[in-house]
Amino acid sequence: MKTRKLGNLEVSAVGLGCMGMSFAYGASDETESIRTLNRAVDLGITFFDTAELYGPYTNEELLGRALKPVRDRVVIATKFGFKYDPNKSGAAAITGVDSRPENVKQVAEASLKRLGTDVIDLYYQHRVDPNVPIEETVGAMAELVREGKVRALGLSEAGSATIRRAHAVHPIAALQSEYSLWSREPEHDVLDTCRELGIGFVPYSPLGRGFLTGAIQKREDLGADDFRSQLPRFQAENFDANAALVAKLEALAKQKGVAAAQLALAWVLHQGDDIVPIPGARKVNHLEQNAVAADIVLSKQELAELTETISLDQIAGKRYSEASLAMTNL
Repeated sequence: MKTRKLGNLEVSAVGLGCMGMSFAYGASDETESIRTLNRAVDLGITFFDTAELYGPYTNEELLGRALKPVRDRVVIATKFGFKYDPNKSGAAAITGVDSRPENVKQVAEASLKRLGTDVIDLYYQHRVDPNVPIEETVGAMAELVREGKVRALGLSEAGSATIRRAHAVHPIAALQSEYSLWSREPEHDVLDTCRELGIGFVPYSPLGRGFLTGAIQKREDLGADDFRSQLPRFQAENFDANAALVAKLEALAKQKGVAAAQLALAWVLHQGDDIVPIPGARKVNHLEQNAVAADIVLSKQELAELTETISLDQIAGKRYSEASLAMTNL
């Protein structure tokens, strides 16, 4: 597996988003999740993404158990910043955001214990808190670096102005935001800011929450407890229009001799060497398919054709509900 840099962290060019193993996408199989995590290490994947929220708690615990034997070979990223109702599960648990300095530190201590490690490699603010100046939040995060409890700092779904203010307090190693063929909001402004400041970019949901793989053929393929069924792009009025775009992607993938998921992921990887996507995978075969994307070479013509085939003006529906979009800072 090729490697890329996020600040001073060297990671595999393709990481693994672990949220779906414990959160949001319906029932999961812990035995298969552990097999997938172990196989990821075998394939040379060294970058694993989790968060306090995922479960809550249980995803960090899962990674802590599975990755303990190889802890010195992997980079673990986790996040703080959401408020939630611990009596609820999935996306329904989210009640707001909390980036007060005391919460920054409390979550870090708890995450360290759940992960069974002495240091968090990359510690993200999960969402910008409009009620707490970013300088105060990053100041508390920087104290954790000085204490040796965190190696590098990150932000998620932050806009350019926030990124600049944060970076002025302490170097930001990575910005994580949704980015794929059908979610291109970070292009130009945010990506340009990251590149100007030397900040790596980590796309989550680079496969459109699984839609760009072609595996979701109808809305009924999503379980009742799968939060994607509540997202506008998966709603009945938008689903068919978006499925038609995926059919075009599948046709291009067939011409290339690869899977649609691999082609979509290769497009993301080709947007810059400072980009490290973290596609989610709960099964070994999906993980193996994603890992191959790091070796796919696309010509300028192929990249242009992909960009035009799934253009923003053709995509039906917003990526989040209005309430969730209000929590982003882009």
